[in-house]
Amino acid sequence: MAHLPWRRHRKRDIPGDLWASCPSCNETLFGQDLDENRKVCTKCGFHFPITSHERIVYTLDPASFEERDVGMATVDALAFSDNQPYPDKLAAAATKTGLREAMRYGIGKLGGRRMVLGTLEFRFMGGSMGVVVGEKVARAVELAQHEDLPLILFAASGGARMHEGILSLMQMAKTCSVLAQFRDAGGFFISVCTHPTTGGVTASWAMTADIIIAEPGALIGFAGPRVIEGTIKKKLPEGFQRSEFLMEKGQVDMIVSRTELRETLGKLLDYAGVPAPAAT
Repeated sequence: MAHLPWRRHRKRDIPGDLWASCPSCNETLFGQDLDENRKVCTKCGFHFPITSHERIVYTLDPASFEERDVGMATVDALAFSDNQPYPDKLAAAATKTGLREAMRYGIGKLGGRRMVLGTLEFRFMGGSMGVVVGEKVARAVELAQHEDLPLILFAASGGARMHEGILSLMQMAKTCSVLAQFRDAGGFFISVCTHPTTGGVTASWAMTADIIIAEPGALIGFAGPRVIEGTIKKKLPEGFQRSEFLMEKGQVDMIVSRTELRETLGKLLDYAGVPAPAAT
C-alpha cells in the first residue's frame, strides 16, 4: 500500500490527562477511573497528591462550602530574598494555584452536618505555615468554638515557612494555644495528616487533635528521614515516619483510605454527638 503524505504527518489529539501511571506499581490508569476513585490507584491503593479544591469536593456535601478570609495575604516583613525575592515567590504560587495563601477554611456540611473545615494547599509553597496560615488556622478554631461546631483540619505541609523566620515559628504556639482553649470549651477536633505532614505543622496543630487520622503511606514527622540519618549516623527502620509506622507506635489513631474517609468522618461525628439531620 502506498504511503500517503497525510498519513505521515497526522497526529492523534489525545488529552494529556487521559491516562496516568501509578508511581508505586506502574499501573496505567484511565484518568476518569482515577478521578472517580478519588485519585487512589485502583490496583495498589497509592494516594495521588490532590489539590485543596479536590479535598473539599471529596469531603463535603456538594456546594456546601462557604470559604472565609479568601483575600487574606501575607506581607514580606523581613524583606527576605534567596534566589528571588519572597514577594515574587508568593506571586508565582498565587498564579499557579489561584489562591492567595496555602490555607483555606470555612463552614461546610458533611452528610448534612455543619462543621468547620480547613485544608492546606501543598502546591502553594509546599503548604508551608507562615503568618497567614497560622492566622487562618486560629480563625478556623475560633469559628468552630463560636458556632459550636466540630473542626476538621487537613495537613499537607513541608513545615514552617523560612521566608518569615521567627514570625512563622510563632504560629506553632499560637495555633496550639487557641486549640487548647477550644478543647477546654468542649470542642471536637479531627486532624487528617496527608502526604507529607512535616516540620512545624506536625509539631503543632496537626498532632494535637482529639482524633488523628492518617492517609495510607503518608510521610509524617518533624525532620525528614535523611536529616535524621545524617544526624544520628544510623540507618532508620523500614517505613520510618510513614503512617503505618506511626500507627504501630501509637502516634496516630486511624489510617483511612481517601475512598473511605468521608464515611469515616461522618461516623466519628456521630460518635461525638453531631448526628446527621433527619431526612425530610
